[in-house]
Amino acid sequence: QGAVKRQALYACGTCTPPGAEPAGICLACSYECHGSHRLFELYTKRNFRCDCGNSKFKNLQCKLLPEKGKVNSGNKYNDNFYGLYCICKRPYPDPEDEIPDEMIQCIVCEDWFHGRHLGAVPPESGDFHEMVCQACMKHCHFLWAYASQLAVFLLVSMYLPVPPLTKANSLEDEGIVLKVEEREEQKKEIKRESGVELHDTKEEKQLEQFNEPSTSSGCCSKFLQKFPMEITETTSELSFCKLKELQSKPFVQKDTATFWPSNWRSKLCTCEECLKMYSELEVQFLTDECDTVLAYENKGTSDQETERRDPLMDTLNSMNRVQQVELICEYNDLKTELTDYLRRFADEGTVVKREDIQHFFEEFQSRKRRRTNRMQYYCS
Repeated sequence: QGAVKRQALYACGTCTPPGAEPAGICLACSYECHGSHRLFELYTKRNFRCDCGNSKFKNLQCKLLPEKGKVNSGNKYNDNFYGLYCICKRPYPDPEDEIPDEMIQCIVCEDWFHGRHLGAVPPESGDFHEMVCQACMKHCHFLWAYASQLAVFLLVSMYLPVPPLTKANSLEDEGIVLKVEEREEQKKEIKRESGVELHDTKEEKQLEQFNEPSTSSGCCSKFLQKFPMEITETTSELSFCKLKELQSKPFVQKDTATFWPSNWRSKLCTCEECLKMYSELEVQFLTDECDTVLAYENKGTSDQETERRDPLMDTLNSMNRVQQVELICEYNDLKTELTDYLRRFADEGTVVKREDIQHFFEEFQSRKRRRTNRMQYYCS
């Protein structure tokens, strides 16, 4: 199927030992082609195509799909494919590690990390949905602007109230970037003390409108005022950038991992500039809710429920009572006769062939027609 959007993967320590090129295999190949080998479970990874039997495997041919390309250039690999995880590059489970600690997967690089190696104490496992490690937060630096509004847990200093200031401060030692303007109350108080009359809020509102993001020039403003619903809302949606708005406010940037709630990806800006930035950073998947491990697990659960459903019961539910009774009778007749027919082959130890099944259904339909022709229905 090519590169699957998300799937469970394994690495084979027997076929690709340390020093060899890293390779990943799918769940089916782990059973069919590597059943007796030493495997590392990698859990799920995105946009990966199974390597089993390609040029990375010297003496192995894939039993499920022998004809494969030599390499899968779109695949991404890390130390997980050698059974090593986290910044400590240790196996999991680690026989030498006596400290009980859970492993958490970063949703960007998809490596697994010990909770104690994330630079911050992780929240309770049920309190967050996804994690971004320190290195990926540096790579995706724009996420720090969202973190102050969306992240489940960060340093306590992020949530401490900022004292009112009258000029811009820069607290580099604390890793805090602030852009604080005078509060409106302070402005009004200064005007009163200087004897300057306060103007009506009409002019202030006009100033606020000019300060808001807008793509319209002076010559277009009258036209936009004439058609506010059709034009203004559309242009504001196209030009408005959530990220720039957040970056204009105080936010903290630290050398720690961040933890995020469910549906936080839907809050990310999808304006043209941000989409271009995601593409340049190769993190377009961040805006895709279907990329999450939870979505993958929910799909698996839904598929299992579909497989467990009885197709006969689904068909019966769409029929009236008379049709239901007739179908059940026909089904029981078919089941009884087919069981008796196949039992002969089992008793004799012979193989059931395609011709035998065709012969059975021909005879079954013939008997059904004879029974139907003898039946007469009367209405009163």
